[in-house]
Amino acid sequence: MSVSSSAMPLSRTLPRHLAILLLATVGTMFAANHVSARLAFDNGTGLLLAVLTRSGLACMILFTLVLVQKKSLWLPRGTWPWQLAVGVLITIQSLSLYSAVARLPVVIALLLVNTFPIQLALLSWALGGPRPTWRSCLIMGTILIGLLVVLDIPTWLASTDDMGPEWVAGIGFGLTAAFVFACALWVTEHRLGEVGSTLRSLLTMQTVFFAMVIGGILGVVPGGMSLPENSQGWLGLGFLALLYATGFSTLFIFVPRLDMARNAPVMNIEPVASLVIGYFVLGQMLSPGQMVGGAMVVSGIVALSLSRQR
Repeated sequence: MSVSSSAMPLSRTLPRHLAILLLATVGTMFAANHVSARLAFDNGTGLLLAVLTRSGLACMILFTLVLVQKKSLWLPRGTWPWQLAVGVLITIQSLSLYSAVARLPVVIALLLVNTFPIQLALLSWALGGPRPTWRSCLIMGTILIGLLVVLDIPTWLASTDDMGPEWVAGIGFGLTAAFVFACALWVTEHRLGEVGSTLRSLLTMQTVFFAMVIGGILGVVPGGMSLPENSQGWLGLGFLALLYATGFSTLFIFVPRLDMARNAPVMNIEPVASLVIGYFVLGQMLSPGQMVGGAMVVSGIVALSLSRQR
């Protein structure tokens, strides 16, 4: 079983400034991964191929970790259906997230996906967990208001044609990615507590990988396995796989030493980093009003994360 940071000896916990720096670096890697994905999609790369490449490289790294750590490859009795369910949910989340990134400015797609703490809190309550406090409800309301500003609802009301049909689908995919990720987190916490984190992550990525192979063979997504059309597409595909696998593996290896209970909100640098990287790489930029809304969303998510730790 995995060991939480609170159970680690103090001497093995990284100094907080180093932990924060490492988490900020990983968050920036994930942001760059999404920008790379948009670059790949804009240059002909298929959606299934992108997820297949990303999950394949992550599987190789995780399998190496399992061998090095000499972990058992067998799941505890009765957990296989739940592990498979998590793999399917993360498969849907991966496809939905990249589908949102392909249709919306990257930072907006990530802000939508980062509503998963709200959806997780409501899901946990619906399934018998504690009721959200009034403070949490206020924070969640602030996040939703910020999202309305980011999505530029006044422009929608004035002329839906200016935004285009892709925005509607993109918003739907972003919210779907958040919901299924919240479901995966709930299942992981309540049904897979006995499964080691290394094995759980490996099996999840394997499920995603094989789902993409089957999807490609069956042609469930038109053009889903299309190769990049040019060097920019190949560059985007290569970087999205490398950045995701590196960021994921780095986070996994160091998480026992990062004191995540205190430092996890640092990971919310991802939308901010995507805004900066998206501007320089893709020329995407939000309006001043949307940036204010984005700041409200990020601040609310950080506050919600801190309140859940108390």
